[in-house]
Amino acid sequence: MAVYRHIHIDYWQDGFILDLTPEEKYFYIYLMTNSKTSQCGIYELPKRIIETGYNRESVDKLINRFEEYKKVVYCDDTKEIFLKNWIKHNKAASPKVKKCIEKELLNVKSDILVELFLKECKKHGYSIDTDSKKLNKTMDSVSIPIACDESKEEYHYGEKEKQKEKEEEKEKYKEKLLSENLDSENNLENKYVSNISKFKTLYEQNVGLINPIVGQWLFEVCESIDYELFKRAIEIATDKGKCNKGYINGILKQWSDNNINSINELKAYERTIKNRGDNYGRYKSEYTKSKYATELEKEDEHIYRKPTDEEIRAFERGLDGFKS
Repeated sequence: MAVYRHIHIDYWQDGFILDLTPEEKYFYIYLMTNSKTSQCGIYELPKRIIETGYNRESVDKLINRFEEYKKVVYCDDTKEIFLKNWIKHNKAASPKVKKCIEKELLNVKSDILVELFLKECKKHGYSIDTDSKKLNKTMDSVSIPIACDESKEEYHYGEKEKQKEKEEEKEKYKEKLLSENLDSENNLENKYVSNISKFKTLYEQNVGLINPIVGQWLFEVCESIDYELFKRAIEIATDKGKCNKGYINGILKQWSDNNINSINELKAYERTIKNRGDNYGRYKSEYTKSKYATELEKEDEHIYRKPTDEEIRAFERGLDGFKS
């Protein structure tokens, strides 16, 4: 699946961006959209592979400049960069996105950058679970003290061997825990990516092209309802000849107001409507219609309906009277 990094259209009107040179604007876009970028905004970026066409001296100069602007932090030791405003403009509220971020943090080499990232999360009200990261650090730093003095008779060479075995067991256990954690997170992330892809494909095939605003909306829809329910909303909109984002969103909002988030919940709701004896056909045809629009349709039906036989005869009698 292709990976996209969306840039908001207000980027070019931002006060900070307006004061940048063309070279700086181009470089900042590169930092936000290159192939190494991640969900957490921290990624490895050796200066020698930066694909801007600038020489090493220019790259150093630009990175230093953005550090002075307090927009990035570059760690020379690990060759990792942190975009400080990334979490501000890329939501981390959904559980799936949080899981993805937690997985990425395990692979970040610089503890300083992780610390800075967590401070930014706290500032913007996001809580990121760092238990796995803490586990990794804690197990690396744990040491079991030797209770006996080597000079005493009670301390034997066998104690050192036991100590070594314990350390090896502890290391294996740590690796097992981390491996299981990464496997489960990988499966979750793959499932999430696959699900988003299905939503986007369905939208493109039935509604139209996806711009950044529609893309963000699809992410939110994907996190709140299942695929089959989204498909059903598009089918209803198509039947009405109004297959557009606004109409589809209106259908989804009405379902959301009734706590309907899956196709099974919709079917159960429809059965309840039928069992109550309500006019189900009317319910089905009035998704997203305002009261005003519904009244207009009723009025139109009354004006343009076919006259009855009695009304035709009365009209003919009136016409004969007029002729005589």
